[in-house]
Amino acid sequence: MIAVADILTLSHVQKAFGSKQVLKDVDFSIPQGSIFGFVGENGAGKTTTMKLILGLEKADAGIITVGGQTVHFGATKTNRITGYLPDVPAFYGYMTPVEYLDLCARITGISGRQHRIAEMLDLVQLKADKHRIRGFSRGMKQRLGIAQALLNRPQLLICDEPTSALDPAGRNEFLELLASLRGQTTVLFSTHILSDVERISDRVGILHDGHLQACDTLANLHQQFGRPQIKLTLSDTQTAQRCGQVLRPLPVQVQANQVTIPYQDAYETTAQQVLRALVTADITPIALQRQSATLEQIFLEVIGNGHTINHA
Repeated sequence: MIAVADILTLSHVQKAFGSKQVLKDVDFSIPQGSIFGFVGENGAGKTTTMKLILGLEKADAGIITVGGQTVHFGATKTNRITGYLPDVPAFYGYMTPVEYLDLCARITGISGRQHRIAEMLDLVQLKADKHRIRGFSRGMKQRLGIAQALLNRPQLLICDEPTSALDPAGRNEFLELLASLRGQTTVLFSTHILSDVERISDRVGILHDGHLQACDTLANLHQQFGRPQIKLTLSDTQTAQRCGQVLRPLPVQVQANQVTIPYQDAYETTAQQVLRALVTADITPIALQRQSATLEQIFLEVIGNGHTINHA
């Protein structure tokens, strides 16, 4: 089997703003052609990391390489193979999508730009018509931003919170677009919506306290940090509370009319213990489900606290 080269590597990267040490010793790499979900609490340093990769901020220590080339603060050659979509992309509202992309293509010296512009508009499902960007929805602007970021055929695409302000339909369309790039363009995207990461990512990095606390495939993260669980649905909240009391000292979690029991032993062993206790207490659940750990639960396990991160 041929090993896949890493398109991006960060080695012992540090960054401080005044007395605040944002990144203490960040190490990770991303294989070429993969989709990498980058998660962390607000202020963890995700955007700072992205700006360092783009050469928009200067690292205090460490080395960053893109495509085997070292990133330098300021005019870095690595941006020739890197595309970027900020969380709130800015456009010239008076332009049409074709006019805007043509301006970007001229600035970056793209040859055959008319064909490439038509190709990108088709990819992101925007029409090459006379409509001005000022009238675009947030979802349409995000898609235009992706078209601009992919215009020069980058090897690495960086997206900062790309789905945070989109409605469910817009999020779905955007995620399908990112997923379609797998194997062609490497994607690094940050988000607070952990279900988006679970849906399309090959690998996940969890940034906390200045370090990348975990960085692996979803399957390996589930194996290392995830605890499977049994989820009971009861007829009402009062019954759920009584169920929770009956099942203790198991580590039960009660929310509304549902009771969740994480377990480490074999499923059959825990399920039998739960069912025996419910029969004895004359409690009949409406439903019993066996569930894998969610990425939110893995995230909280990794960072070791109870802060909540959105997994809508």
